[in-house]
Amino acid sequence: MELYLALKVLWWLLLGVLLSGLAVMVGMDMGVGTLLRFVGRSDTERRVCLNAIGPHWDGNQVWFILGGGAIFAAFPLIYATAFSGLYIVMLLLLWTMIVRPLGFEYRSKIGSARWRDVWDWALLVSGAVPMIVYGAGMGNMLLGVPFHFTWDLRSYYTGSFLSLLNPFAVMCGLLSLALSVHMGAAMLMGRAGGAIAERSRKASSGALLLGLLLFSIGGVWVAAMHGYVLDQGPAPAAAQTPLQQSVSLHAGAWLDNYRAHPALWLVPLLGYAGMLLALLAVRARKSVLAWWSGALAWIGVIGTAGVALFPFMMPSSTDPSQSLTVWNSVSSQTTLLWMTGFTVVFVPLILWYTSWAFWVMRGVVDVKDIESSDHAY
Repeated sequence: MELYLALKVLWWLLLGVLLSGLAVMVGMDMGVGTLLRFVGRSDTERRVCLNAIGPHWDGNQVWFILGGGAIFAAFPLIYATAFSGLYIVMLLLLWTMIVRPLGFEYRSKIGSARWRDVWDWALLVSGAVPMIVYGAGMGNMLLGVPFHFTWDLRSYYTGSFLSLLNPFAVMCGLLSLALSVHMGAAMLMGRAGGAIAERSRKASSGALLLGLLLFSIGGVWVAAMHGYVLDQGPAPAAAQTPLQQSVSLHAGAWLDNYRAHPALWLVPLLGYAGMLLALLAVRARKSVLAWWSGALAWIGVIGTAGVALFPFMMPSSTDPSQSLTVWNSVSSQTTLLWMTGFTVVFVPLILWYTSWAFWVMRGVVDVKDIESSDHAY
């Protein structure tokens, strides 16, 4: 296989890895924030929840940086189109990500119940909203995003913010939130103990059942949806831009990759298997197994969407023939080589220090330690 072609496919796969890492690690923190007022019935119990993820939540933000940096460097045309056209969405994510660390740092600085309630709600909103937006964004990729290019590749977004909150996207957002709640609940089952762990177990069971239902509905919905088909790309010697290709829409086309390569059905099966195994682990009170099973479920769900879309990455509903694909939105071979080198060095390093932090900070959070520490959240 030609080196440049192999690098394009490799970075499509690596982007999926980074998006999965973001969903698993950041989704866990967001899930705890979403559950904060439901599993924590008192101020002390909520402090236990916050301190359960206290050593990890800020370190997990590196997955946001990795994901954004990978899109910026490896797929610059997608970065430019998405971040300019979906500006309101990006601002919404930015503000929630600003409020969230403030909630962690300032919530317990004042003993006022009203003060702490305000920050508890802020943590809930800043935990739930990003995960809904995350799932809705992937749902809109399957529907197509309303944008087009001029002759000089300037992108124009022709939709509205509300159009992104269509029924299918909202369903995908709720699926994302359900898996996030499970990851947070699985974390609390192992780190909080007592009544919090039991409430988290019930929340996790409900979230997983909802996730299984929504994933199934989504599969039926996508099967009936009009998908994109790349009829003809630019000539091999021509510039690989979205202005020189032909794309059409056909009912059920998002399943074409699965029909052509039946082994790919293992990807959605991984999503189902992860959720079912997580459900069994939760009911058996096996928090570690429940967490890892949830991670497999995330990989299966994100992989299902990625396989269906390939080679499309950001289809255009305004002009399908100007859709962005793996082939026409990628960086140069030199850039991808440099990015691959950095990835080989830094991703294992991130995985190592994340694993080390979880190992060192293992165990149940003790209420006495929280109340006696000036540094506890």
